[in-house]
Amino acid sequence: QVQLVESGGGLVQTGGSLRLSCAASGSTFIIKVMGWYRQAPGSQRELVATITSGGETDYADSVKGRFTISRVNAKNTLYLQMNSLKPEDTAVYYCNAEAAFRDYWGQGTQVTVSS
Repeated sequence: QVQLVESGGGLVQTGGSLRLSCAASGSTFIIKVMGWYRQAPGSQRELVATITSGGETDYADSVKGRFTISRVNAKNTLYLQMNSLKPEDTAVYYCNAEAAFRDYWGQGTQVTVSS
């Protein structure tokens, strides 16, 4: 079992920055890929960025060049640095971990970007 807890969301103006954190606990040694997803009201949950245990990253086109995903394996922590935020980035952001053929999710953290 893996437990994930996100933090760092909040309200920010257009063009501002936020850094999200996700602390993993439990059987973290089985985690292969971690990622951030987001879900806006009335929309489906969508991929934001992923990172493998080896550090390979992938980003949604909408956030490339603005967001940076990183992880510190020794601390079992995942980060998402979000710069140049836009109102369309407003959503609940969820941390995800793929481990032992299962998906684990955090409870989500709200990010609101005001225009």
